Amino acid sequence: TVRVLMSHVMEPGTRRDGSGNLVPAHYITNVEATHNGKSVLKCEWSGAVSQNPFLAFKFKGAAKGDKVVVKWVDNKGESRTDEATIS
Repeated sequence: TVRVLMSHVMEPGTRRDGSGNLVPAHYITNVEATHNGKSVLKCEWSGAVSQNPFLAFKFKGAAKGDKVVVKWVDNKGESRTDEATIS
């Protein structure tokens, strides 16, 4: 099982700050996981996903020493990529 905790504010754009102003939307829109370069998971998210989302998934064909890469992109164009080796 692959487990990923993504550190992100996941602001939906509907919340107001202490002054009553809308907090701008800032959330992850796309997540992709690859195994040795082949896509094994694709997600499209919205502002309805909670802050610091946790994702767990399984896929077939994994072997010890293989690489798993998870990349996300948010609605502001920011991204992060993390890689792990299966043990």
